[in-house]
Amino acid sequence: MNQLNTTGIILSRTDFGEADRILTLLTPEYGKLRLVAKGVRRVKSKLAGGIELFSISHITFIRGRGDMGTLVSTRLVKHYAGIVKDLQRTMLGYDLIKQLNKVTEDAPESDYFDLLQQTFEALDDVSISLPLVQFWFATQLLRLAGHTPNLQTDTAGQKLDPTKTYTFDFDSMAFTPHDRGQFTADRIKFLRLSFAGNSAKVLAQVQGSQTLVEACTPLVSTMRATYLRV
Repeated sequence: MNQLNTTGIILSRTDFGEADRILTLLTPEYGKLRLVAKGVRRVKSKLAGGIELFSISHITFIRGRGDMGTLVSTRLVKHYAGIVKDLQRTMLGYDLIKQLNKVTEDAPESDYFDLLQQTFEALDDVSISLPLVQFWFATQLLRLAGHTPNLQTDTAGQKLDPTKTYTFDFDSMAFTPHDRGQFTADRIKFLRLSFAGNSAKVLAQVQGSQTLVEACTPLVSTMRATYLRV
């Protein structure tokens, strides 16, 4: 049987039998893989050290006849230890992994692997607030799924005016001028930075980012619930 090599991130782990574990991994080359790690729950298992949660690992595997393959070997590339030292960061990490697992198909593009790696880096950095990580992650899921809002022109096709305020129209996924609109130029600019694919660290460096996240989160949360159903 041909052995294949790739880099993987654990999405889920399920105990199986007396000592085995079924893993779902996200990889850049093969999308999602379901692999059985035989004997991994035994104390002296050589596989255990390379399949930690919140880690990047090099794996060798064999494809199965169905949708289940076999994990042959593992080597830990990087473990984001800062995440598991903080309960809130750990719990948010679990939640974001579940969201990504739910919205991706069996063969998601490699950008989703990059997103999850960047998410670990953001969660591992205590200088980046959890609300910002959560907000940024939602914008990236929407972007990769093709649900980026129109952040350049309004519902009438006119270029957004930095001197005006706007409301958001979900039917057209665009802004509408309104005298008492809650979306000002700085909030729209922040949304542009977010949906452009910048890292969470870049957003955290924006002056007033905490206030901007609070102002823009309701819009992004509604979009996520509407289009991604997570």
